[in-house]
Amino acid sequence: MPFRIEDIKKGRRQRVEQGGKRTVIEEPGNRVIVQEKGQRATIRHDETDRLRRTSSSVRSERGRDGGNITIAVRPGGVEIFSEFDPSGRLKRRYRRGRDGHEMNLIDNRRFDRRDGPGLILNLRPPRVRIARQKYIVEYDRASDEDIYEALGAPPVERIDRGYSLDEIRYNPYLRDRMRRVDLDTVNFAFGEWDVSPSQYPRLARIARAINRIIDRRPDEIFLIEGHTDAVGSDIDNLTLSDRRAESVAIILAETFNVPPENLITQGYGEEFLKIPTFRPERANRRVAVRRITPLMARSR
Repeated sequence: MPFRIEDIKKGRRQRVEQGGKRTVIEEPGNRVIVQEKGQRATIRHDETDRLRRTSSSVRSERGRDGGNITIAVRPGGVEIFSEFDPSGRLKRRYRRGRDGHEMNLIDNRRFDRRDGPGLILNLRPPRVRIARQKYIVEYDRASDEDIYEALGAPPVERIDRGYSLDEIRYNPYLRDRMRRVDLDTVNFAFGEWDVSPSQYPRLARIARAINRIIDRRPDEIFLIEGHTDAVGSDIDNLTLSDRRAESVAIILAETFNVPPENLITQGYGEEFLKIPTFRPERANRRVAVRRITPLMARSR
């Protein structure tokens, strides 16, 4: 029987910090929701879970700054290093081949440690000069080439600088500088996040496009975004959306061999409704994919 949101709610632990200005909710599955007064809640999860599921072995070491380093050994002896600061923020992820060559995937070391609410940037919406169906690709109507083109395309506007992963996560106008693919053929039951095995084949085309791009450039990073409709509480929808994004990423990695280190997931709850309604709406219970590599800052 699949887990439902009611199971998660029973296992939550909540505390209030900073004199009532900050609420922290810890959930089963290593998820933490942070609600700052006057700000939208944000969610953080275990960034190494997919690696643990697809690696032959995983070990952890203490970092010099008191944080943690997780080393996952992938098939063929390739090692994936994920470095976290003491707060659990992902500082760096890189791949080390059997020959010792290292390839940076994510590098946030030169950025400060502000969390989600402190990372809002003063950006305007991008000027989109391409057809909407090419900017936001509806998966069920798109050809394989449409999907590949959208995921491999450059930003729709010039990027002034490289951004941290957290800046990309929490700034929609920044993310919107990249095209996206809406996986509208993958359906989620109300209050659930599992994808039924009968739906797995629907993800084959997006997996082929991602793998085709990674075969060309092995350091490409893709963001898997989770969304919900507006029924239910903000907090419940936030964790539902995050878990839906993770479910899709796990299927891409385990069933279609997309390298899990090249995927990042993030839930946004009901914040970005595709169809503006407070009623149950299947189209709003969705997952979207976009390539974010051109937005990212990296040390070479």
